[in-house]
Amino acid sequence: MLTSHSSIVSEVIRVLVIVFGALIMAVGLNLFLEPANVFASGATGIAQIIAGFLPLSTGVLLFLINIPIAMLGWFKVGRLFTFYSFLHVALTTFFLDLIPITELSGDILLNSVFGGAITAAGAAVALKWGASAGGLDIVALVLARMGDRPVGTYFMLLNGIIVIAAGFLYNWESALYTLVTLYVGSRVIDTIHTRHVKLTALIVTKNPDEMRDAIHQNLTRGITRIPARGGFDASEKEILMTVITRYEMYTLQQVVQEADPEAFTNIINTTTVFGLFRKDD
Repeated sequence: MLTSHSSIVSEVIRVLVIVFGALIMAVGLNLFLEPANVFASGATGIAQIIAGFLPLSTGVLLFLINIPIAMLGWFKVGRLFTFYSFLHVALTTFFLDLIPITELSGDILLNSVFGGAITAAGAAVALKWGASAGGLDIVALVLARMGDRPVGTYFMLLNGIIVIAAGFLYNWESALYTLVTLYVGSRVIDTIHTRHVKLTALIVTKNPDEMRDAIHQNLTRGITRIPARGGFDASEKEILMTVITRYEMYTLQQVVQEADPEAFTNIINTTTVFGLFRKDD
């Protein structure tokens, strides 16, 4: 089991990453997308569209839209995940009001590409550390866990409504550039948030029982135990084989180090997994 010290450090790092991710999102919105009248992905884009018709800021609308979606995250994803996601939303709202809307470039294509990449990076960094930017991020994550497909794929599909709404309510040029933003954002999310990528871990250890218990307590993954003998000293060992996601590799490294500092671990990229594999963790 991970020590309390490592857990506290991890939580502090997570909060700092979420603050950084929220700041990145606000920068992408107020310096690139908002000045060019191009809409972001997810609930942020919906908030931008509605803000054109209501006397409320994008940040306030973003927070309000996330209230019903939080219920989905609370029951389907987890309470801690939902808490951190709303922390990200609240911080984004704060930074949106703090950072003035400034036009850095008059080129709408540059604004679409850089705005999409920057805002998606802010969302993906939060996803990678166990939170989200709220809104459709939570919906896309739930679908990705159920279907074992990249988060960005569902993200792209769910955001089709934003493109259509932007075209009908504003103009089709904004809609087309919004599509560019969504595409760039989906690629950035899949690059940073790689939960769907599978890895096979082969752990050679003299303490197989302790290692197995530690992995089960922290990762909830199946393990295959293979008897082995040391080639140099002929000592009795075991090889523990388990398949994890790349998102879990950091946790596995901590677990192995604490359970058996002398263990040898070989990580192999896994192309495909057939059979039972836990997806709703």
